[in-house]
Amino acid sequence: MQVLREIPFDLDSPSLMKRAHVAQNCADAVEFERFVQAARSVGRPKAGYREAFIDLKGEQTVTIEGITFTSRILRKNLEHAERVFAFLVTCGRELDQVAVDGDDWLAAFWWDLIKGELLSVAIRHLAEHLDRKHLLPQTSSMHPGSGDAAVWPIEQQRQLFALLGEIPEQIGVELTDTYLMIPNKTVSGIRFPTENSFRSCQVCQRSACPNRAAALDEALWATVWHE
Repeated sequence: MQVLREIPFDLDSPSLMKRAHVAQNCADAVEFERFVQAARSVGRPKAGYREAFIDLKGEQTVTIEGITFTSRILRKNLEHAERVFAFLVTCGRELDQVAVDGDDWLAAFWWDLIKGELLSVAIRHLAEHLDRKHLLPQTSSMHPGSGDAAVWPIEQQRQLFALLGEIPEQIGVELTDTYLMIPNKTVSGIRFPTENSFRSCQVCQRSACPNRAAALDEALWATVWHE
């Protein structure tokens, strides 16, 4: 188990303003920059991971260090794997201490975008750390609740948090009764070696999803669900 608490980051205000549709040199830009400065001051993105080994592979299940996960696609992706890396990445609870007017939807949107940027920085940092320290070949990741409900049910967050052990507490992440995570800009998952790049979006049929990162792969969908 390893926790990464000192994750460096830099926030590019012009780039963030462009994404937030805030014109520079206007009143909104001044307020937006205030949020950026607050994030620079208190932001502490964090990540943690655990190297774990596969005990058993069933037809649609995988048992990792005594904890069984049920997902046909996860099972297929781990066909040739012997070890995985369970991970948790967060923007950090410190950002939730910044006062944001809950009735100001624009300010809330800006702050959510900035929190998301710190999460992205932490995700990249963890990936680079894993590749460097563990000399990983090509890898992909899966996340409970990402994509169609049947891909890897969000309820399996419980099993994943059990596998992560003390990591959630050490980096300040809480799993709610509805399987959502606090802070809201937090990602959990399993990273694994693979010969072919995989994204859950490839087997997700929600065409209108704003976070889609890859097109639906009809051939892969058919292979997974009808073989």
